[in-house]
Amino acid sequence: MEGGARKTYDVIIVGGGPAGLTAGLYTSRSRLRSVLIDNGLLGGQMTTTELVENYPGFPHGIAGDELSRLMEEQAKRFGLEMVSQYVVEVKLEGDKKVVKTEEGTYLSDALIICTGTEYRKLGVPGEKEFAGKGVSYCATCDGAFFQGNQIVVVGGGDSALTEALYLTKFVKEVTIIHRREALRGTKIYQEKVFENPKIKMLWDSVIQEIRGDNTVHSIRVKNVKTGKVTEHDIQGVFLFVGLLPRTQFLRGLVEMDEDGYILTGDDGETSVKGIFAAGDCRKKLVRQIATAVGDGATAACAVEKYLELKG
Repeated sequence: MEGGARKTYDVIIVGGGPAGLTAGLYTSRSRLRSVLIDNGLLGGQMTTTELVENYPGFPHGIAGDELSRLMEEQAKRFGLEMVSQYVVEVKLEGDKKVVKTEEGTYLSDALIICTGTEYRKLGVPGEKEFAGKGVSYCATCDGAFFQGNQIVVVGGGDSALTEALYLTKFVKEVTIIHRREALRGTKIYQEKVFENPKIKMLWDSVIQEIRGDNTVHSIRVKNVKTGKVTEHDIQGVFLFVGLLPRTQFLRGLVEMDEDGYILTGDDGETSVKGIFAAGDCRKKLVRQIATAVGDGATAACAVEKYLELKG
């Protein structure tokens, strides 16, 4: 938008994961002029999931990138406009919602935030230095680079277990490092992990340092119960130690919990009238594709009612 032009819509959706794509499908189908703004690959974390087995309607599962493509195609069919830009600020001008990106300014009567989450960093020496050089946060993105290697996966939830299972296709051996003596992931994933001969467990342990030269070659690991520190020769470190909501740009505008998750009512509305949140960025019990889709549909329907009452 040259010369500081401002484009106006009925609804702006920030974030193009399953929640954002569903919200855009619903609002566009309701003939509300809608734009979805996202600076990444549409589909969000869904695109990095090799096989989605728990999304209804696909009895044999579906590749995450294919499900993303289908959702995008369906939303576009009903006229959803999509813009690939990075959002830097959201503010209010009266009851108008103003979304500023690095390229322009967008105004709307209603706003749906669907920015999702990002992987939490471990915060140990070597993590930042070796990112992309042996340290990864995405098995489906980088697994093939570790053909025949010995690697570690850090974490004990669903992401860590499913990514570890995926990595066994390529690597010689996977060691799952978990700070407790029991996993948190879904039982079916735990069963698959314990049955896989390529996967070993290192319980009650945390990484203290990631070492290497041009690439990772070892890690220092501390046993949290005994305090003993050991060094392990490995070629890759995959980190899945939790998620952080992508909501930093909204601080001071809508109410959040201490971790930055947006607080909403059952209809997805935030503490600010006309601003809604859907998907993984809002505070809720379960973060799955199915729940994100439900959130997106709910928020879109609530937006339609809000705009009707607003007149």
